[in-house]
This record gives sequence, C-alpha cells and structure tokens, in this order.
Amino acid sequence: MNSLRRRRIADGMCYALIYLCAGISVVLLAGIIIYVFARGAGQVTFSFLTSVTSVLRGTVGIAGNIVNTVLIILLTMLIATPVGVGAAIYLNEYAKPGRLVNLIEFATETLSGIPSIIFGLFGMMFFGQTLGLGYSLLTGSLTLILMVLPLITRNTQEALKTVPDSYRHGAVGLGAGKWYTIRTILLPSSMPGIITGVILAIGRIVGESAALLFTAGSAKVLPKTLAGMFSKIFHSGGTLTVQLYLSATSEGDFDTAFGIATVLLVLVFIINMVTKRLAAKYDVMRKN
Repeated sequence: MNSLRRRRIADGMCYALIYLCAGISVVLLAGIIIYVFARGAGQVTFSFLTSVTSVLRGTVGIAGNIVNTVLIILLTMLIATPVGVGAAIYLNEYAKPGRLVNLIEFATETLSGIPSIIFGLFGMMFFGQTLGLGYSLLTGSLTLILMVLPLITRNTQEALKTVPDSYRHGAVGLGAGKWYTIRTILLPSSMPGIITGVILAIGRIVGESAALLFTAGSAKVLPKTLAGMFSKIFHSGGTLTVQLYLSATSEGDFDTAFGIATVLLVLVFIINMVTKRLAAKYDVMRKN
C-alpha cells in the first residue's frame, strides 16, 4: 500500500513538472510575441510594406527586402526540393544498406549540425570568389541549399519509412515497376512528411541572417521592371532578417528593427499554419 502511494506521489510530481515546463514555454512565447508586437506593430503600415528607405524622399520601407526574401526562397527551394527528395528516395528505396548509405547519412547529419556562419564563410569563398558570383542572391541561395538539404532529405526519409511495406509488396504483386510504385503510391502516401520538411526549410531560410551577410549582401533596392526582377538574382540583396540585424546594430534604428520583427513573426505564424493545414489535408486524403 505504501509502495502504491509513493508511486502515485511520484507520478503526480512528474505530471506537475511536465505541466510546469509546458507552462513556462507558453509564457515565454507569449511574452516574446507581446513584446515584439507592442514595439513594432505601430511601425507596420502600408507605406512601410510597399516602399524602400530613402533619405531624399523621407520614407522608411522594407519592400526591397521582402522581394529579396521571396526571390531567395524561390531560388533555394527550386533546387533543394528535388535534390533532397531524390536523395531520400535513393537512400530509402534503391540503395542497399552498406558503407555508402552510412556515409551519405553521416554526411547529411553532419551538415545539419554545422553552424550557419561556417556555411556563409564557405559560400563567400567558393561561390562568391572562386566561381566569381560575388555578393548576390544567387550566391546566398546556393549557400542556403547546402543548409536545408539535410532537413528536406531526413524528413522525406522518415516520411517514406512510415509507408507500410505491404503497399510495396502489393504493388510488386500486381506487376508494378519500382518507379511507378514510388510515383503513384509511396510519394502520395508520404506527402504530409515531405511538405512538412519543405516548409520547415522555408522557415529556416526566412530566419537566416549570418550566412546571408557573407554571401547575399545587404542591398535593398526595389526592381522597377520584370526584367530587373530576374536580373536581381545576380546582384546583392538583403533579406528581412539581414535588414533587421543592420537596423538594430549598424543604424541603431530599433523602431524599424521591431517592425521587421513583427513582419517576420507573422510570416512564421503563416508558415506554421500552412504546414499544419497541408499535412492534415494530405493525411485525410491518404486515409481515404
């Protein structure tokens, strides 16, 4: 009886600690959001979102930084997504367990643990100087590809592993080929996990600043034509996080910094909501 009572007391203490930790996490998140919104919400206006900072015109805006952020996301994901998903398919469905697979998995895990500033230094030296791309959005995108590839690859691998082997055996029994099985059965079934990995990679791109300071630069010019939009990838461009850093440190403009922080929080919230909605949608489709 005493043993049962002690066990119940221990369980109650564990539950209390778990709820305390969860409560602290919620309070910290709420505190950060409230503080940032209180300092920056008043700065976020239509002019702030649609103009660029100009001393001559007396305007303060982040439109150029928003365009740079969108361009660098598109450039990075257009290359990183097919490469990452393809690598995961090879490792999970084609490659035989052995030294090569272990080496590739070790390499992806090592890449995911390297500090982003080291990626920035490598990108500046290799893509910027050796390949002659200089400070540009393309240099930043190529650097970010190396950073997000492990995230996409590992998430896709885990998603493919959740697909029951009976799906594969059933497809083989019906005479389906390997690629046909992957394309029509495995990929649709693992789509929630793949989408989660892709959107988490986008979230990391949105929040990255250290690597981009070394590679993409900090220019915030807004292109005036569609041709200028495409040519901008070969020129310097600062993203929202880079501009936030510069506003808070070099320029000492904390009002602008908190305004950008508010925009970034909204973007992160939207990314998380889209992730949950898409994952839930594909999960329902898979079950049906």
